Amino acid sequence: MAIRKILLPLTGTTAGEAALSTALTAATFWNAHVSALHVRVDARDVAPLAGEGLSGAMIEEMMSATEKESAERAHAVRTLFDRFVASHGIVLAEARAGALGATASFAAVMGREEDLVAQLARLADLTVVAHPDTGADVSSSDALHAVLFDSGRPVLVAPPAVPQTLGSRVCIAWNGTAESAAAVLAALPWLQRASAVRVLSAAEYQRSGPPAQDLLPYLALHNVHAELGTFKARERDVGAGLLAATAEFGCDLLAMGAYSHSRLRQLILGGVTRHVLEHAALPVLMSR
Repeated sequence: MAIRKILLPLTGTTAGEAALSTALTAATFWNAHVSALHVRVDARDVAPLAGEGLSGAMIEEMMSATEKESAERAHAVRTLFDRFVASHGIVLAEARAGALGATASFAAVMGREEDLVAQLARLADLTVVAHPDTGADVSSSDALHAVLFDSGRPVLVAPPAVPQTLGSRVCIAWNGTAESAAAVLAALPWLQRASAVRVLSAAEYQRSGPPAQDLLPYLALHNVHAELGTFKARERDVGAGLLAATAEFGCDLLAMGAYSHSRLRQLILGGVTRHVLEHAALPVLMSR
């Protein structure tokens, strides 16, 4: 299945350029449409704070400040989008069948980002999520988890910096789980067009399920020639070992399942998903 529609939620501008570049690179690769979305904060969401002992005047002042900040952020995001699209020669148009090249559109709406993104992602082949601003925790990204848990579709987490290439050397993080199987299915279009594919596994990463070597003949049935690679945890951290293995391969796209353990457990104790989200310097295609 080819990728035809890419959803791109844009919250801010700090990591927006890398996310735009990732999404537009993917769109150019697939002759796809990028539907950029900015969800504005609704100032009326501040109103319930009146029950917390704040006066009407204080609530009104907070609503006014929220509206001003929301408008300024929306303007900055739209300016970034227009400048970036123009400089890369991307056609501004609505999604349509038979387009000869990448196209893009922009919409700004009011509401709760996690709800709207999850719903719209259900009618997109891929959602590209920006890496959070410096100092923020990527594992707490509302847009990311909305797509992972509520859309039934894969999410591509953009790296902090603009990627130079995308999808030429692909790694699969395999541990036998249903989540890693979903990641392989989502990655198949990329795998079929990649110049090199490596399946990465580790004894510490493997769960109950098919071993990595059993994945190779399955991929061959889909015309994907892959090699097998193993890695070891670094300082008892499996995620660090996985990322080191991708760097050694020169990987520019990592496909992996997300949260085979519960998200709460990973937030509290750590885990491979969390480590990759926080430390990956390459695009990561995640499925659950």
